[in-house]
Amino acid sequence: MIRSLLVDIALIGLVFGAGCLGFLAFAPLLGHHVDLRHRLAGTRPVSITRQASLRADTALSFWARVVKIIEAGGLSLADAKVGSLSARMVQAGFAQAHASRLFMLARVVLTLTLPLVVAVQMLVSGDPTPGQLYLYITGLALVGLYAPNVYISRRIRSRAREMLNGFPDTLDLMLICVEAGLSIDACFNRVGVEIRRSHPLLNEQFALVALELRAGRSREDALRGLVRRTAVPEIGSFVTLIIQSDRLGSSIAQALKGYAIEMREGRKMRAEEKAHRLPVLISIPLVAFMLPTMIAVLILPGAILIKRDLLPSLSAAK
Repeated sequence: MIRSLLVDIALIGLVFGAGCLGFLAFAPLLGHHVDLRHRLAGTRPVSITRQASLRADTALSFWARVVKIIEAGGLSLADAKVGSLSARMVQAGFAQAHASRLFMLARVVLTLTLPLVVAVQMLVSGDPTPGQLYLYITGLALVGLYAPNVYISRRIRSRAREMLNGFPDTLDLMLICVEAGLSIDACFNRVGVEIRRSHPLLNEQFALVALELRAGRSREDALRGLVRRTAVPEIGSFVTLIIQSDRLGSSIAQALKGYAIEMREGRKMRAEEKAHRLPVLISIPLVAFMLPTMIAVLILPGAILIKRDLLPSLSAAK
């Protein structure tokens, strides 16, 4: 009895020890260690995101080499509206120099490949009519032509929505830094570090602004570049506010405080708007699925009674 109890205790101890060792082994992968003591003492070095750089990569990526080889073969992938396309690609998060050419390559490949594959499959599997073949080829060609545009537009909207939702918190941090005595240039560096994990997209944009300011670009040009990369109207208003306060010599802290309050109210109003839309959205499945079922449940007993009792009596009376 005692021996079995000791064996059970030993097994429990082994399992507990194995669990502790496993937790200690995987804990660095699950969390992010922050040395709060050094941060509060101000001795922890503050730097911008490591990946942020104003230099172009000297080594071409795989897709850049593919685009270069195709253009060397005589096929031009430049778009007529190269400026607007490049701006949209940057807003979608593709800031590489070859992004617009790769977009055009994707459109050409999808437009030609999708109809060809389906046409070959239809010809091999059966004997389609010319109308069916023309319909499938035309439809898939249009899908291949417009699918990249749809993807880029959805990505731009998704990034803009994420940055807009995190911008009020970023403004609060900037206001704290300005009131603590930091300049607006140093705020971009400091706030970018603080929001690295909570708002990575804003961290990336603020890091680029800090790098451009360090490289010697004027504050106005760096902030205008932030507006072009984000395509968020609220960030554009913030940049206009900073530029005008800088030109007129007014207090940036007071301007940031008023705009931060406005941004928080705007986020609250957007949340309330989504909450008020819920009843309308819920009514669609309610009418489409539940209402026919309720009508059938209410009408079916009466219809059965009419068929079983009323109709035979009417037939007998005749």
